[in-house]
Amino acid sequence: MLKKIILILLLIGLLLFGGFQYMIYQTKKASPEQVETYTKDDATLSVFYSSPAARGRKVMDSLVPFGKIWRTGANEATTFITNKAIEIEGTELAAGTYTLWTIPNKTSWEIIFNSKSYDWGLNWDGTSPREPEFDVLRITVPVEQLDQFQERFQIHFEENLYLTLSWEKTKVKIPIVL
Repeated sequence: MLKKIILILLLIGLLLFGGFQYMIYQTKKASPEQVETYTKDDATLSVFYSSPAARGRKVMDSLVPFGKIWRTGANEATTFITNKAIEIEGTELAAGTYTLWTIPNKTSWEIIFNSKSYDWGLNWDGTSPREPEFDVLRITVPVEQLDQFQERFQIHFEENLYLTLSWEKTKVKIPIVL
């Protein structure tokens, strides 16, 4: 009898593990992982994120609600890594690994660098796992309108060093000084 119970519990555990792995695979297929890297001299900046697509949905103030914390991509929380201290709008950001969070609005976005790593970008109840006490840098940047519709969320580094976030017809630029 004990062997049957152990076998049943083992099978349930395997089914749960397999189902969870399948769920992760499916979500990553819809929002593929991306890496953006900028290197100059001995400084390297990297961003790891998942790139969701609009797929006919309204993005700004719908899929990405205004005035609420956003994980800045899909799936896991977006990760920003710098091997050197950098400056963002007059504030130093020490070398290290950060999660990147945003609070989008119609005319500006609040950009948040948080020193804690999070396994996933959302809790099971759909709320953000971000803990504000670990925020190390917060800035507000203006929104720019793109001429062309952009189907996928993208993060890029632009020369004269900006970290840009763009999706739909919205773009924001985060100024960085090495």
